[in-house]
Amino acid sequence: MLRGCVIDFKGSWEEFLPLAEFAYNNSYQASIRMVPYEALYGRRCRTPTCWTELGDRHVLGPEIVAESEEKVKMIRARLKEASDRQKSYADLKRKEIDFAVCDRVFLKVSPSKKLMRFGRKGPVAYQLELPSKLKQMHDVFHVSMLRRYRSDPSHVVPVEEVELRPDLSYDE
Repeated sequence: MLRGCVIDFKGSWEEFLPLAEFAYNNSYQASIRMVPYEALYGRRCRTPTCWTELGDRHVLGPEIVAESEEKVKMIRARLKEASDRQKSYADLKRKEIDFAVCDRVFLKVSPSKKLMRFGRKGPVAYQLELPSKLKQMHDVFHVSMLRRYRSDPSHVVPVEEVELRPDLSYDE
């Protein structure tokens, strides 16, 4: 968040940290459909930078309020730029995945640190028919853990018994 504003603050970014925090906490967040401040406190924020809306500008002095408003607008613009840039990067990798009943899929069973996207259209959870040795697992998975399976005879790997010697070596 600060990276986009540091140049504009000309080396004194720590002075504007409270304004950056204010700008973030009072910016609309699509995931919660409101601003974080309102979500936390249940009411709109009432600070000197918002007092112009209420006609209380003369309380602190118009210069301080105007300067703060200008900085908050600039911070919000930088936040929007960063958000748009991150969205464009994510959209490059995003693709719609849709499976039908009886489709075969590969299942990724290792834990994933990926973030789930909010507001995604279409089905995002699929129930799989698992082999009997995996019946103890929950059978519903997020679409990000599935990959479409294309039938290929080379995917069938014959299991051969390997005879180990006492020194744990074997013949290939």
